[in-house]
Amino acid sequence: MTKKIAVLTGAGISTSAGIPDFRGPDGVWTRHPEQMSVYDIEAFVSDKDQREYSWAWQKASPVWSAKPGKAHQALVKLEQAGLLTLLATQNFDALHEKAGNSPDVIVNLHGTIGTSHCMKCHAAYNTADIMAKLDQEPDPHCRRPLPYQGNMPCDGLIKTDVVYFGEMLPEGAMEKSLKKVRQADEFWVIGSTLEVFPAASLTPAAAQAGVPITIMNMGRTQYDNIATRLIHEDIATALPKLVEQSIAEG
Repeated sequence: MTKKIAVLTGAGISTSAGIPDFRGPDGVWTRHPEQMSVYDIEAFVSDKDQREYSWAWQKASPVWSAKPGKAHQALVKLEQAGLLTLLATQNFDALHEKAGNSPDVIVNLHGTIGTSHCMKCHAAYNTADIMAKLDQEPDPHCRRPLPYQGNMPCDGLIKTDVVYFGEMLPEGAMEKSLKKVRQADEFWVIGSTLEVFPAASLTPAAAQAGVPITIMNMGRTQYDNIATRLIHEDIATALPKLVEQSIAEG
């Protein structure tokens, strides 16, 4: 019978792809705490200058232009082998999608920068299209015609589908993740400090369900004591190795 592996990824998997983390010792927000406001929903909604800053910051961020690394590609191999049942991620860089993992297994716990939406009429947008016009429209608004208002443009605020501070996680994201973790034969934590909740709670949930836990992270986490296996190696080389080993074992 095929083994079922549930995975949680954090910032550590993307640092090897050129994206600095936010909360690490040399993280973006550790060095520049004032920049946390780019993902503050109240500031975004109430202040035009903050919205323009948020959009410009996101366009300039390496999060937007980064390419998947070897670790991301390894998880595509794991899915293709039929072993990956959940890829829950705390990252919103859309690198798992870019690498080729399917929407069937990906759960973006903190949303994604790849898509955007109108906060008024909920029209969906491709963020790349908005970024392409950002010089002309630094404060993007929805131009969708509303039939019930005589086809007048909606004019609602557009924001990326990243979960901003003050917003709820995507509906059903944690419920689906918890279910898949409890049903798994193995739970892997890849590059997460396991400090941000509720995502971090997947680890004790796995332990309570008797699911063996692998934590692959350069630093220590608060849940190292309940892990079956700890790997303190470079994720870009350690994860492909772990995937190959798991595929060989079936």
